[in-house]
Amino acid sequence: MAFNTVKVLTTHHWNTGLFSFSVERPTSFRFVSGQFVMLGLMVNGKPLLRAYSIVSPFWEESLEFLSIIIPDGPLTSHLYKIKPGDEILLGEKPTGTLTMDALIPGKRLHMIGTGTGVAPWISIIRDPGVYERFEHVTVQHTVRQVEDLAYRDLLESKLASDPLVADEAKLQLTYDQSVTKCPTWTDENRRITDRIACGNYPLDPATDRVMLCGSMAMIKETGAQLEALGFVEGAHSHPGTYVLERAFVG
Repeated sequence: MAFNTVKVLTTHHWNTGLFSFSVERPTSFRFVSGQFVMLGLMVNGKPLLRAYSIVSPFWEESLEFLSIIIPDGPLTSHLYKIKPGDEILLGEKPTGTLTMDALIPGKRLHMIGTGTGVAPWISIIRDPGVYERFEHVTVQHTVRQVEDLAYRDLLESKLASDPLVADEAKLQLTYDQSVTKCPTWTDENRRITDRIACGNYPLDPATDRVMLCGSMAMIKETGAQLEALGFVEGAHSHPGTYVLERAFVG
């Protein structure tokens, strides 16, 4: 696998199990909002890389990523210790199916994610093209604890400081969060699959388009629900009414 060695610019620890970081962007690196890339470190003298969705918008000069921390994980047990100035490995070729061209036209876009599955949504909602294509855009993020709501301030502000899409996001963007395991959380606390099943999160294949990213269990269960409602999975070669990232599901 071809990769670059890039310098770490910033790190941010959201909690003991979640952190984000940004790295230099090679001048030749191009990507489409929603794609992922392989990145990692040299571990025991060998390159160890995993797939990470790109958080940054396609026009940003740096590249940001969001990662869980697994203390005994082969990669993250090393990765979470990085600091500005360190170097990491970045694959040369971004890819992925969580892109606009895998969906047919519709009125409303729902980006449903659990945990770090919010990462590609942050890239997509900062793309002016998404607001031209859809009348309404929703980021739905389900987590266990409140502190797992990464990018909450950014989403609640509706991208108020974004140089390109602040005006559009103010009118068209909705942030829908659910926290399932926090006793002090007084808002929505149901899993997204439960909300869909009981009709409290209505989806219509005639007008709605759905993207899924997060835990394998959520993706498979929600995908089955969507299929039962008449949604058709899309890909670059045959756009549909919903899409998921097969590389993360297996």
